Amino acid sequence: MRGGIPVTEKVRPIMLLLTRLALGVIFIAHGWNKFAVSGLGATTRFFESVGVPLPAISAVAVATLELVGGVALVLGLLLPVFGTLLALNMLGAIVFVHGEKGLFVSEGGFEFVLVLAAACLTIAFCGGGALAADRLWQGRRETTRAHGR
Repeated sequence: MRGGIPVTEKVRPIMLLLTRLALGVIFIAHGWNKFAVSGLGATTRFFESVGVPLPAISAVAVATLELVGGVALVLGLLLPVFGTLLALNMLGAIVFVHGEKGLFVSEGGFEFVLVLAAACLTIAFCGGGALAADRLWQGRRETTRAHGR
């Protein structure tokens, strides 16, 4: 490399975008499923069966977080907030559902939700990459600081 931008730096915004979109689609699908496919009643009964506290409230909260958080990921909006909340949601899934089943997803284990949590934290703390709405505010703040406002 001769004084140019490293390839990894050039592709980072695109990779973060692709990760963000994949995560968003997955969370939208799971949130939508809890609301419209299996329904909040079935989600509440499942949460109750695995010992989630306040299962009816938790079902609504989790379904809402997954649906709204998934949309936020796709848009790249409020990524530190939604990335962290979705990672905590996945931690709950590990604690209440998947943890005691071991690592492998083929046995109901936690590998998939662990990867989702890690990817959400990556987006929360490294940014959303290209076309993220959060970058609009970051750019505006940097411009304001540069002009001493």
